[in-house]
Amino acid sequence: MTHPAPTAADRLPAFQKLLEGRADLAFIPLGTDLHYLAGIPRDIPNYGITLHPGGWLEGAWLTPTRAPVLALPRMTAEFKGRGESKGIEIRVLGDHDDPAALARDIIAGCRLPAKPRIAISDRAHGESAVHIQALLPDAVFVSATDILRELRVIKSEAEIATMREAGRRTEAAFAEVLPKLRFGMTELDVIAEVDYQMKRQGTFGPTFTTSLYNTGPDHPLLMGRRLDSWKRPIGPNTSVLFDFGASHDGLCYDWGRTVSFGAPGAEQIKVHRVVMQAQAAGIAALKAGSATCAEVDAIARRVVEDAGYGPNFRHRLGHGIGWDVHEPPFLTQSDRTVLREGMMFTVEPSILQDRSFSARVEDVIVARPGGGEKLTNGFQELIVIDR
Repeated sequence: MTHPAPTAADRLPAFQKLLEGRADLAFIPLGTDLHYLAGIPRDIPNYGITLHPGGWLEGAWLTPTRAPVLALPRMTAEFKGRGESKGIEIRVLGDHDDPAALARDIIAGCRLPAKPRIAISDRAHGESAVHIQALLPDAVFVSATDILRELRVIKSEAEIATMREAGRRTEAAFAEVLPKLRFGMTELDVIAEVDYQMKRQGTFGPTFTTSLYNTGPDHPLLMGRRLDSWKRPIGPNTSVLFDFGASHDGLCYDWGRTVSFGAPGAEQIKVHRVVMQAQAAGIAALKAGSATCAEVDAIARRVVEDAGYGPNFRHRLGHGIGWDVHEPPFLTQSDRTVLREGMMFTVEPSILQDRSFSARVEDVIVARPGGGEKLTNGFQELIVIDR
């Protein structure tokens, strides 16, 4: 079942309606799902977990008919400002209170059946499920995120406008980075500058770990080895592939461009041209109501294959995007989802060649009946750094 995109004010009641007959209670921890549903913002994530006593019950508890109760440990309520959430009942767990007692009290007010179905967000911690199971041993768990995706998959025009602004800030950050690029900078120098400039645009910063994929005759491709790749200086005769995105008002952008350090040769120019042509083909194919995700992937991929670089296009064409960086559906050969207007995707073809020249481009695109609508349009030519 699919549904039109609700307004911000309608999301919570629309979700509660979807719960009817599918779950008796939902537990939605602080995170993307709750931000989307109730406007309770999520914070910049930590590399390591910071624990508070009773943190497992931190989140919203609601039923198809009962408005949410937001349970918060004192540290979260006070130090993270979540106790200021408006229009929602808040129950604060003291540092020395029993979290199970508070959870039992909340559950008692929900009037659950003997064998309740509990909808829980996919990103909830395992300890939350363990403790809820202990309180409700006959419960059956289902995915609250799967239910919620029926609303999240189609973006409203307001969400699209917010994402367009996230893209503007992303490109504005890149425009500030370009004049600072110099031969001899390390990859970490460049990444740190990108992240700094995104924050200067009034965002939390990156929506995912800012990445460079750099290749050249003297610059091997190092995938997934950040502590090795970050220390390498970038010199002439190198393709520098940017992959980053800024956050804005809960939405996550994802963007990419290619920079040549040094004057590009014929091969660099060719791979960049092929990638741009593949992206244009993929964008044109994003026709809501007629194309499938797999068909869009095939159309763009064919451009790269016909140019002789098929094995070097090493990933899917793109992915759904919005409140998370990666969301279903996916622009891949196995996804038969029919496009609907308001779906948002990245279109990000690439050619990756170890010890040779590479290119990638990435923009967020909205599926429309006549083809995709790009939300960012800057820096279409191969950018050259000559200093």
